[in-house]
Amino acid sequence: MKNLFTYATCALLLGAGVATAQSTSTTTTTTAGGTTTSVTTSSGTLHEYTPGTTFIVKETSGPVAYKYAKTVTYVTKSGKTLTEDQVKARIKVGVPVRIAFDTEGDVRYVNRVEVDDD
Repeated sequence: MKNLFTYATCALLLGAGVATAQSTSTTTTTTAGGTTTSVTTSSGTLHEYTPGTTFIVKETSGPVAYKYAKTVTYVTKSGKTLTEDQVKARIKVGVPVRIAFDTEGDVRYVNRVEVDDD
């Protein structure tokens, strides 16, 4: 019985680790000139949204709050930049999103939001 409990606990912890690993990834690129850039992305469903103030994404690990970077670009999966009117119409609670963000300490600053194509 003790072994069953140990295995169940390990399975839960490993499952939680896998779920967290799937929601956020970082890609680092080094150019020929030696410049290194990192892009951290995450995906989920937009959980709470108020333009300019609230941006919370429900990821596999749970809801994650983001602050807005100085500039935020909204695009489709094919790379088309959305106009302000398109952002107002398409960015809403319940929409699947993939975001790119920077981190300062424990704060995540969203700088790019990607939504499905039309």
